[in-house]
Amino acid sequence: MKITQIAQDIYDRVTDKGIKLGDLRNIAKEIKKDHNLAMELWSTGKFMPRQLAILIFDKKLLTQEVINSLDNDMQTHKEDEKLQLMDWLMANQLMKDKKTIALIESWAESSSPLQRRSYWYYQARLRWTGQIPPENTTKLLTAIEAKIEKEVPEVQWAMNFTAGWIGVYDKQYRKQCVALGEKTGLYKNEMVSKGCTPNYLPDFIKIEAGKREKG
Repeated sequence: MKITQIAQDIYDRVTDKGIKLGDLRNIAKEIKKDHNLAMELWSTGKFMPRQLAILIFDKKLLTQEVINSLDNDMQTHKEDEKLQLMDWLMANQLMKDKKTIALIESWAESSSPLQRRSYWYYQARLRWTGQIPPENTTKLLTAIEAKIEKEVPEVQWAMNFTAGWIGVYDKQYRKQCVALGEKTGLYKNEMVSKGCTPNYLPDFIKIEAGKREKG
């Protein structure tokens, strides 16, 4: 796809070696919402232009069909970039509108691992942001216990993350979530950077719950 000169100029700005995410947000504020320009930037296939594109999409035009196409395009990226793009799309667009939230909530059984991951990551975010937990906790834990050990790594992580925050915020489920971590052993021997919370559920829940109970 041949892009316009405006898109080319912006592409040159965002592919500069010194560009940072904060710079992308500032550029997005200058542009505001421009779905056609976003699609031009997306068509370049490059990571930073695609991140900027996500910020200037018109969320009202992000139908399931469009998201499927974006999802397919993301598969061309390295694993960390692919996950960042989908997380960026969810946080900056899909969580901002009731219609796209409804799409996220329909992805529990999606054939797309990225969309399944978004479903679980969204459930985790509802809890870690301190909102009143939805009334689906029992259902979520039942699904996690049944499926987490069979899932692909990126979805497995998000399911584990959800169980972690359930264990932190819902004391009635805490023992169940700790037991789940002990049973699966997921991330038990994972090395983590100083100051970061381990993903292993017993440790994650103990540390994060302790922070909040001290506060």
